[in-house]
Amino acid sequence: MTKKKIGILGASGYTGADAVRLLARHPNAEITALTANTHAGKAMSEVFPHFFMLDLPKLVEWEKVDWTRLDAVFCGLPHGTTQEIIAAVLKANPGIKILDMSADFRLRNKDSYAQWYGHEHRALELQDEAVYGLTELYREKVTAARLVACPGCYPTAVLLALVPLAKAKLIDVDDIVIDAKSGVTGAGRGLKQNTLFSEAGEGLSPYSIGSHRHSAEIEQEIGAAAGSTVTVNFTPHLIPMARGEFCTSYVKLNGATPDDLRAELEKAYADEPFVYVTKKGVLPQTQNVRGSNYVQIGVVADRIENRAIVLSTLDNLVKGSAGQAIQNMNLMFGLPETTGLEQIALFP
Repeated sequence: MTKKKIGILGASGYTGADAVRLLARHPNAEITALTANTHAGKAMSEVFPHFFMLDLPKLVEWEKVDWTRLDAVFCGLPHGTTQEIIAAVLKANPGIKILDMSADFRLRNKDSYAQWYGHEHRALELQDEAVYGLTELYREKVTAARLVACPGCYPTAVLLALVPLAKAKLIDVDDIVIDAKSGVTGAGRGLKQNTLFSEAGEGLSPYSIGSHRHSAEIEQEIGAAAGSTVTVNFTPHLIPMARGEFCTSYVKLNGATPDDLRAELEKAYADEPFVYVTKKGVLPQTQNVRGSNYVQIGVVADRIENRAIVLSTLDNLVKGSAGQAIQNMNLMFGLPETTGLEQIALFP
């Protein structure tokens, strides 16, 4: 197959950089355009020195890219800036494939988007077209899509753990408590006081308590699986490591046992290349998936009767972002889903 010509919007961010890292060794991809308006004119290795060995195009302003020459574009821009840019890219090249790693097209309800993101959606005609890109749940729709809204990192970890259980009616979807922790790359590469080493190191801090925007995605998808409106208790924390994510979900059982939950998850992911359900007594750990596109899920009985604890972990920059986007790209181009994504976790 001829290599697909790939562009990356927002290549100077962490998700954009991980897309470059993974695509640089993808046998069917050729990176031909990299944008970063604040770093326009620089070599990628000036912004990310670990790319010193790669022959990459220079960073340019997004307006200067000839989108008609590209087959696909990955978007790593912040939410709110993405909608109009993607609309312009699709106007220039209606046949291009869009892998959006921002939050701008994840929510199906326009009122919900305005509520959580503070402004009206600026590309409603595209919002209706966008496919929610949680690969394991929407594989067929992703395959046929032009615009894929790749999920957030927290929703990916939580939904892979809970959606099969909600769909099978094994848990009470009105009683879900999610304790989530992410490495500091989840906060982006911009200078923020709370991510300075002396502020984030050697400590653990919650943020956006009761108001984190990923709650909307989690509720949207668990609600769709359960066939009802769902509200979850979701609290994220910043943990002092660069990458990685761990979600602990506390659930009430609907006449099921923790072993039933594990069996349902094993059935749901028996043929999935990247989702692994641990054996009874084996606990997921962030170091088991670091740098990889793999997800580990485990189930433990709670000491409180009729409750269970579901554990899930992934790398927030890979399966939680760039890796899942590439997984979706593979489907959109009819490639084996695992192409370019079978890296083993980096340990220690």
